[in-house]
Amino acid sequence: MTDHRDLFRLDDRVALIVGGGGGIGSAMAEALGGVGASVSIAGRSAERAEAAAARVREAGAQSLAVVADANNPVDCERMVAETVDRFGRLDIILNAVGGGAGTALHAAEQYPTGEWDRIVDLNLTSTVLPTQAAVKAMIAGKRGGRVLNVSSVRGQLGIDAGYSAYVAAKGAINALTRQWATEWAKYGITVNAISPTFVDTPQVATLLQDAEFKAKIVSRIPLRRIGTTADLVGAVLLFCSDASSFITGQILTIDGGLTATQ
Repeated sequence: MTDHRDLFRLDDRVALIVGGGGGIGSAMAEALGGVGASVSIAGRSAERAEAAAARVREAGAQSLAVVADANNPVDCERMVAETVDRFGRLDIILNAVGGGAGTALHAAEQYPTGEWDRIVDLNLTSTVLPTQAAVKAMIAGKRGGRVLNVSSVRGQLGIDAGYSAYVAAKGAINALTRQWATEWAKYGITVNAISPTFVDTPQVATLLQDAEFKAKIVSRIPLRRIGTTADLVGAVLLFCSDASSFITGQILTIDGGLTATQ
């Protein structure tokens, strides 16, 4: 009898997590390592990348920390090359760089060019450049592959709070997910995205200490709680494994029902 749990195993697969030292990225690194993947963790902070890699190793999987800037094309080619040199292949790229929306809130009619570029680079370019480098390696490897982007509910929902650049970047991630899925299907590469609402990570701990701020978020979510990184794991394992071999070009919203109310 077939054990369908094996569909989610990633034994002998290699995953590159860009932004793997962050709250979401590091949690996903541990999740992928936990089902057998070897994990390469790329980020600008050597300390954070190595800390995440160490947790993966402690859980029994192989890991590698790579210091790289996801907005630098040379660094992106190098992070892929170092991953392939270490593990011999690349099967999965998970793009977990992003955020910063609350640091650049401006009226749409006067959004500063410099801030626009910064937020778009952080949330769009940082996905485009690593993915291009990774997919070239996947095509050369001729084994197919998985691309998983981290988008946001703000890619489909506007908000009257000065989020123009962030909303534009995440909307572009959704569009590129569908476009890349169309172009790379012939190579056996699937491309999908998860689209979470606000997620409790160390990076937002200070915000969540504000009881009024937290209450406003919870009040908009039908399940009446803040999302956690654990809430993302099931979808990530689905999209990175053979369980999703016939799923591509999809954006899965993980939001406790938020978008169902809009």
